Amino acid sequence: MKIHPLAYNRETGRDYWRSLDELADNAEFRHWIEQEFPGGLDQLNTPSRRHFLKIMAASFALAGWSGCERAPEDELVPYVREPRGMTPGRPLTFATALTRSGYACGVHVTSYEGRPTKIEGNPRHPASLGATDVFAQAEILSFWDPDRSRAVVGPNGIASWSGFLRELQARLVQHGAHAGHGMRLLTGNITSPTRLALIESLLKRFPEMRWHVHDPLADHNESSAIRQVLGRPARLIHDLSSAERILSVDCNFLFDLPGSVRYARDFASKRKIDTEQAASQEMNRLYVAEVTPTTTGAKADHRLRTHPSLLAPFVEALAVELGVEEGNRNQADRLDAKTRTSVQATARDLATFPKRSVVLIGRGQPPRSHALGLAINEKLDAFGKTVRLIPPLCAAGNDAPESLNELAQDMAAGDVETLLMIDVNPAYSAPQNLAFPEHLKKVEFAVHMGLHANETAEHCRWHIPLAHELESWDDARAFDGTVTILQPLIAPLYRGRTANELLANLVGETLFDAKDLVRQRWRREVPEGDFEDWWHDALKDGVIPDSASLPLDARIDVGRGIAQPESLDSHPSDTTDGGLELVLLPGSRMWDGRYANNAWLQELPDPVTGVTWDNAALISPSTAGRFALKTGDVVAIRCAEVEVEAPVFVLPGQADDVLSLALGYGRSAGGPVAQGVGVNAYPLRTAETTWHRKGVSIQKTGRTQVLAQTQNHHVMEGRDLLRRGLLSEFRSDPWQLAHEGGRKPAPLVSLYPPHSYPGQQWGMSIDLTSCIGCGACTIACQAENNIAVVGREQVHLGREMHWIRVDRYFAGQPEDPAILHQPVPCMHCEDAPCELVCPVGATQHSHDGLNEMIYNRCIGTRYCSNNCPYKVRRFNFYRYTEYDSETRKLQRNPEVTVRARGVMEKCTYCVQRIRNAEIDARKENRQISDGGIVTACQQACPTQAIVFGDINDKATAVSQAKQQGHSYAMLRELNVRPRTTYLAEIRNPNPALASSGDARAERSGTAGNS
Repeated sequence: MKIHPLAYNRETGRDYWRSLDELADNAEFRHWIEQEFPGGLDQLNTPSRRHFLKIMAASFALAGWSGCERAPEDELVPYVREPRGMTPGRPLTFATALTRSGYACGVHVTSYEGRPTKIEGNPRHPASLGATDVFAQAEILSFWDPDRSRAVVGPNGIASWSGFLRELQARLVQHGAHAGHGMRLLTGNITSPTRLALIESLLKRFPEMRWHVHDPLADHNESSAIRQVLGRPARLIHDLSSAERILSVDCNFLFDLPGSVRYARDFASKRKIDTEQAASQEMNRLYVAEVTPTTTGAKADHRLRTHPSLLAPFVEALAVELGVEEGNRNQADRLDAKTRTSVQATARDLATFPKRSVVLIGRGQPPRSHALGLAINEKLDAFGKTVRLIPPLCAAGNDAPESLNELAQDMAAGDVETLLMIDVNPAYSAPQNLAFPEHLKKVEFAVHMGLHANETAEHCRWHIPLAHELESWDDARAFDGTVTILQPLIAPLYRGRTANELLANLVGETLFDAKDLVRQRWRREVPEGDFEDWWHDALKDGVIPDSASLPLDARIDVGRGIAQPESLDSHPSDTTDGGLELVLLPGSRMWDGRYANNAWLQELPDPVTGVTWDNAALISPSTAGRFALKTGDVVAIRCAEVEVEAPVFVLPGQADDVLSLALGYGRSAGGPVAQGVGVNAYPLRTAETTWHRKGVSIQKTGRTQVLAQTQNHHVMEGRDLLRRGLLSEFRSDPWQLAHEGGRKPAPLVSLYPPHSYPGQQWGMSIDLTSCIGCGACTIACQAENNIAVVGREQVHLGREMHWIRVDRYFAGQPEDPAILHQPVPCMHCEDAPCELVCPVGATQHSHDGLNEMIYNRCIGTRYCSNNCPYKVRRFNFYRYTEYDSETRKLQRNPEVTVRARGVMEKCTYCVQRIRNAEIDARKENRQISDGGIVTACQQACPTQAIVFGDINDKATAVSQAKQQGHSYAMLRELNVRPRTTYLAEIRNPNPALASSGDARAERSGTAGNS
């Protein structure tokens, strides 16, 4: 493979590359980067441009090819009588929570005149601490989605809620005579105390009724192991704020666990390094063993790329090395010598930090591995420190996947007469061999309650619109048990009902109001005279104090019910029949499929592959070579009797002889955005094999599919953009990581006159050590600044509109590279190249040094984008913004201009937030405090990687960050003096492992683990 000379800098020893095409420097890549605007206007002359007319109904952009046009005008109607507690133009903020898989994340929601427009984390809530993830940020778009269910639909079409209740009550009378025999309830994971109490009452009213729980991404293996080694159900949670050594075995804990936002914050807090205290400051160390690169693996100091069949032996070997009696040495001996060396060094490092080490096991690992993980944590004396066991938060015990199997069998036998399904989609996500859609047709009275008329609703007699959480009264527990009262921001848009209201009708409650149901539940917990004050404080704070679950005092007994592993197949490298193993993953953007109709998430690049609007079968470069495959080739994946066709994506760092495919795509219902996007991987699941399938074969179909991936977009070719190094290097000389010669660089000489800012001078610093590449900043910026989506075809042409992108780089060899992320917003250069070339002065400097865009002046020459070395400007080639949907209009931030076609746009440092803070400070006759202005990207970041403030004030956090030895300006040699700077990434590899590898591996943080 030819390596482009600019991809490897011989002077610095850095070898960063963004894709295999860039590393090989092939003709396609050269053609791409030689165009200033990739996929330029010449492509508009092809017939394919007419396919652009598909994009946004709820969330898409409706494209137009119609000359220069003005945005539609709206009539403004003033208040006749101003509502109490509301000042026009001034937003109100309310505390509530959003749930995913039942677990709550506390949020603050900004509302303008009764319109929720932005979601932020609640600083008081233990699951968020003021931050969010991509799903919470994008939820505001899901809320205003015009494709949500708008009416009750019955057997004869659109019906009414009262009509449904009449038929339901008649059914209940029939079932009441038989104690509920033939009645079933199917829900997702529930942590709501109010809802659990209603279900408990329902089961008492109908003793023969059965309640089933279906969460396609539930960690049944962990819960099963806990129940067996403890003798009772429990939940496992972690405290990474005190963990000095962390081992993750197939566990993407920085992204896809119920407490991931909090875990990311705690993990990053142990990696903050200060120049002055570097000699004495400790930094945690992360070991990761995984099959497919993840956001957690990307941050690892040592990442072990391994086949899925060797992960269980890895855990066995670690248990043996640490002296856990239940460890199986025969299984440990299956590992090669290099991996055994890695296990030994990792075990010694973990044992060196008793009470401050932790081992996390992923949902795809068998119960025995989870049990051994518990035993290892007990051996490390981690319980009560970095690990806690708490009582289960769902009374049904969602650790029983057999529950859905039993329901399917009973439906097939005709034993289910009435089935109520609340916010689940088993017709789409149930294992293939359960044949759930076929059996559902045999149920006489099937009811589906959900936000969308999805695949399950199509097979039901009744479909009931579910109220969104932002328009509901409810309660829910966080990952640690902390309870939040959910309060609505607005009346239900489409007259949706809450799950509690439906359950209350089933129970026969006299109360049917959602708010009264929640108040009644919590009134029993508080003395009568104190309830109103307590209720007010609970709503205001967004948390119920002292409601977190208390830890259990339990002893781990791995020998209780956990069988020794059976003899496993031969080492994957010994296979000669070409067989592969399939790994199924939670969708990094779609989750289990519930976000498929959200265009913000569809268009957000995957943090590792950079692919948008699709999922693909991930395959290693070596395996791709063996099958003569390249990215975009469509293959038929066959498991037993099931065959699924999917495009291939060749991914560096993927384990050999393994295919990985994300769940949540390939929807056939649930909204026009969701339908037909990606490949449905659920048919590859069975009730017995949820996450891994062996004996998989692939065959080329001869077809190719263009994947809309962003990894080669906005390439700043060959320049030294990333800086990284080791903790040992930083301690010896903090300046050497970011500056040649290991010294503070002297100011560059400029022909421009010096700038003077007597007041504030705003700037930003981004810590690459903390950044996990999750993309929360990108979605937060999109929600705050009314940024449109453009659709798959336009992304393929390089025209995505995101104002802040997260570049992903590889370093090292393609088989097992290090993975690095770098967020890139507008740099707000002091001597901005874009300002010099604008013929109409649309881009200029403000009084406090911001690089501003005046949209009304822009005539679309795009000279500024051509002259920007950072490639951070975005041009509206079409009318991407959709003006026709009334709900989409209500979703937009009224303080930010909605841009029309033909103008350039970019990051503004959230200037609307700056100006509001300045106005408030002047009115109150005070100075703006440090932290008084928080940009949208900064506020959303779960790891606090972004710092913003006044760089004229040397006491501010941003000024202090810019004084760090590893602080650097991207492309400093151009002397454009960017306001946004970076802190070089620091990693902390184990010297025992680094010494066993070469210098490249040591610098990449993968030494001894290839």
